[in-house]
Amino acid sequence: MNNYLNNLNEAQLKATLQIDGPMIVIAGAGSGKTRVLTYKIAYLMTKGVDPFNILALTFTNKAAREMKERIAMIVGDEAKNLWMGTFHSVFARILRIEAEKIGYTSNFTIYDTEDSQKLVSSIIKELNLDKEIYKYKSIFSRISSLKNSLITPKAYRQNNDLIESDKIAKRINFIDVYVEYISRCFKAGAMDFDDLLLKTNELLSKFPEVLAKYQNLFRYILVDEYQDTNHSQYLIVKALSDKFQNICVVGDDAQSIYSFRGANIKNILNFQRHYDDVNIFRLEQNYRSTKNIVNAANSLIDKNENKLDKVVWTENEMGSKINVTRLLTDGEEGRFVASSIFETKMKNQYKNKDFVILYRTNAQSRAFEDSLRKKNIPYRVYGGLSFYQRKEIKDILAYLRLIVNNSDEEAFKRIINFPPRGIGQTSVDKLIVESKQSKTTIYDVAKNIDKYNGNISAKIRSKISDFVLLVEKTKLMLTESDAFEITEEVIRSSGIYKLYKDEETIESISRMQNIEELLNGVKDFVDFQSQNTQLKPTIEEFLQDVALVTDFDQNIEGQDKVSLMTIHLAKGLEFPCVYVVGLEENLFPSAMNINSRDELEEERRLFYVALTRAEKEVNLSYVNTRYRWGKLIDSEPSRFIDEIDEKYINILTPISSKQSNLSFNNINRSFNKKNIRYKKPKPNISSNYVKLSKSNIKTNLFDNNLIVGNIVSHIRFGKGEVLKLEGKGNDVKAEINFEKGGLKKLLLRFAKLKIIS
Repeated sequence: MNNYLNNLNEAQLKATLQIDGPMIVIAGAGSGKTRVLTYKIAYLMTKGVDPFNILALTFTNKAAREMKERIAMIVGDEAKNLWMGTFHSVFARILRIEAEKIGYTSNFTIYDTEDSQKLVSSIIKELNLDKEIYKYKSIFSRISSLKNSLITPKAYRQNNDLIESDKIAKRINFIDVYVEYISRCFKAGAMDFDDLLLKTNELLSKFPEVLAKYQNLFRYILVDEYQDTNHSQYLIVKALSDKFQNICVVGDDAQSIYSFRGANIKNILNFQRHYDDVNIFRLEQNYRSTKNIVNAANSLIDKNENKLDKVVWTENEMGSKINVTRLLTDGEEGRFVASSIFETKMKNQYKNKDFVILYRTNAQSRAFEDSLRKKNIPYRVYGGLSFYQRKEIKDILAYLRLIVNNSDEEAFKRIINFPPRGIGQTSVDKLIVESKQSKTTIYDVAKNIDKYNGNISAKIRSKISDFVLLVEKTKLMLTESDAFEITEEVIRSSGIYKLYKDEETIESISRMQNIEELLNGVKDFVDFQSQNTQLKPTIEEFLQDVALVTDFDQNIEGQDKVSLMTIHLAKGLEFPCVYVVGLEENLFPSAMNINSRDELEEERRLFYVALTRAEKEVNLSYVNTRYRWGKLIDSEPSRFIDEIDEKYINILTPISSKQSNLSFNNINRSFNKKNIRYKKPKPNISSNYVKLSKSNIKTNLFDNNLIVGNIVSHIRFGKGEVLKLEGKGNDVKAEINFEKGGLKKLLLRFAKLKIIS
């Protein structure tokens, strides 16, 4: 029965065999924390602990299901009796049992986000509030945030800061919406997702007998990914474990990356303060990655100040160094990565599923999707739809389709009232009926709306005419303008971008990024067509190109595929080969998350997570210039590249300040097109990106004039004196004493220094 314990190393075994008292397992990436948690639960059961007395909380249903299956292999069917699942699923179960205590029935409904947003929207309408100020998605997002912070309407009224912030935002009636929303949910016998935590806290705090019941039931509590818990989750776990204090939390502070969802890293950092006589176990042996990857990740995360002490190590092979590649544009980055995957796959006999492309935001997937498709490499985008299947992208494409082909009825129906212009479904139905009777297209009916007697009011007729005018004006551009100019005009004149800009939610920001990325893709398409083919870069050609994307996606279901995902989604996964792309300042780290040390440290932890997904190879890339609204903007390498100890990386292309400020036209004049735009797949395509010998690398940013004693200026560290220069060629380092940053060692190929004297 106990043979399974032989699969554990010494540190894992100690953590598993400890039964009683509070304990924390600080587990580095790839150290087998899930195995410890699984075996610990199995061990408790083999020691006679009733599975009904064990509560195991995870963050995904998948994790809970896999752990249950592993436990069942050791202890049999008794594993079914465990209280195991996500926080929300377990607490929903408790709330159904105790529903009457808080005035609900056991069959209460759980509202999803769309249900909740629709309810908020109708309340705003009923209260006659200005929809431009009280945007329903923004209001719901605020309600959700307050609930997760356990701020009820009563608590809100006692918080002057919250009241004042709503006054400034001209939302003085927010509290009325909040109160009415709670009231309507209650009347409907419904809870939203946030209520599952809020009502559980309410239940345990208001009803001591209920708290005592579940304290006696859950004698042993285990929590996975403890670094991702929010304040509400912490309070529930603390309350339930207070009596017996048999609580085991497992996590890695270096992988705390969900603060935007309310996760509080202090929960794991301060665990020892929350409980008496805490047993601490450290899982530091990494079984996943090569020595080089582990050491590189350690050198990076060491730059964080707020962390728990641990030193991750591995007995795996040394492995290859991390490749860092500089490309010219984001389109070029997409083509390089696709070519690299193609070549690596051929050389090492890897499968497509052995590769993952990780990026900071979903919008970045476009360039890689396009390039993989053109090389016939199957892929799958995780965490949402493929780029061209996302709603905001399909909406804009529908405008373009209707402009090109007025007979496209599906496109017409999709956008006639989007953004909302007061043309309801009833009016659209009348247009459809009229088109069938007249045996013409819906668009023709709309275009000649005054000629038809479809019982449509003058007000609606005017709105339909305005929509037709928008389409017709853009149609005039077809003969003279390229695909980029037309797309840019559609985004502007349709009002789609403005709609999302005004919403001011996390979701709307993501949609805005996707729209911007679509523009980047169209610009890249126009430039590529102009330089490499005889075809005119028309909007018709672009739509045909995009149509191939969707067709290709549909035809590769079930096949072996390259994975594309954000780093947040990659947490907990592993791949032989990892590509981390878009490593530029203001993109990664994100410009929105570098306003404080806490934010910057979370961005660094996110990069740490990206590095530690890899088993064999890591490839980092960034670009000199990135399209923003169709214009090339200069970029600088992410500070995180410089924070990895140089002995663990290979720089595959020279970095020159002269190149970083080139316009796109200058780039075309300075480089052979063969190096810029890849042709059809060839096995040796990426040979343009071989490591350069020191003899042909010109890295000194100052034409060899930088000497000891120079006074220089750095964008982050301010003024400083050069104390020491060491290394040659591509590896020249300067030791500089800065006024702000103190003593720093900087690689000149990354450092953007200005000589003052």
